[in-house]
Amino acid sequence: MFRRFATAALCIALAACSSAQARPLVDLAVIDRDRGYGYLADGSTSDGGWLSPIRHRGQDWIEGAPGHRYSVRLTNTTGERVLVVLSVDGVNAVTGQTAHPLQAGYVLGPWESTEVNGWRKSLDDVAQFVFTDLPDSYAARTGRPDNVGVIGIAVFEEARPYYQPAPDWRREAPIARDDAAKAAAPAAEARATERDAAAQSLGTGHGEREWAPASRTGFVRATRGAAQVTQLRYDDYRTLVARGVLPREPRPRWRDDGPDAFPAGFVADPPR
Repeated sequence: MFRRFATAALCIALAACSSAQARPLVDLAVIDRDRGYGYLADGSTSDGGWLSPIRHRGQDWIEGAPGHRYSVRLTNTTGERVLVVLSVDGVNAVTGQTAHPLQAGYVLGPWESTEVNGWRKSLDDVAQFVFTDLPDSYAARTGRPDNVGVIGIAVFEEARPYYQPAPDWRREAPIARDDAAKAAAPAAEARATERDAAAQSLGTGHGEREWAPASRTGFVRATRGAAQVTQLRYDDYRTLVARGVLPREPRPRWRDDGPDAFPAGFVADPPR
């Protein structure tokens, strides 16, 4: 079992970025915390609640279950520190701002993995990510429903200094915070995309608080553009079927309305 936050730390983003994508520095995965299985693209299941992406029209989709908590698994595949700016429904999961790669994110050490379980509320806790109806999503409740249904990361490599001074543990970089200028920042750029066959049904809610400690650190980006941008689209089962992401044919599924060993009542006479 991996530690909830391992040694992940918050940092300031120091430069703007582009949408260019290079080699995969960080693996992005989503785990359903309320079920012990996940569906694979071939219809089979896997243990652990991993939600395996299904490729459809150039996008990766996962199926979310309404009411289930989930976590975002980030794995650094390199031997260097990286900065990961995490966006959920177009909202920065650390600061709550409308997401932009210029903002604060998580720093992962070499080969490090961590699970982000929710919206960061402080250095001690988060509000759990939970799949919920779109109107109840955090983004919609804060007046930003346009990008509900996507989880994304922008990844940056660290600049290498000419020399490495001894660390001064008494000094910490502050967390990036909202101010008047940031509050007046323009909305995210709209992208011309094909209209979906069905409207988005599922979003990410602002769930219960849970303990998830993190610390502060500094990070200087090696480039002005992100080395990697990855995103996962998500929605519920019925909407994914309507979009053509999942097949319309029935498939094995766990059902909440299955047979009941004690349906109450008394024994009735069988029909004659």
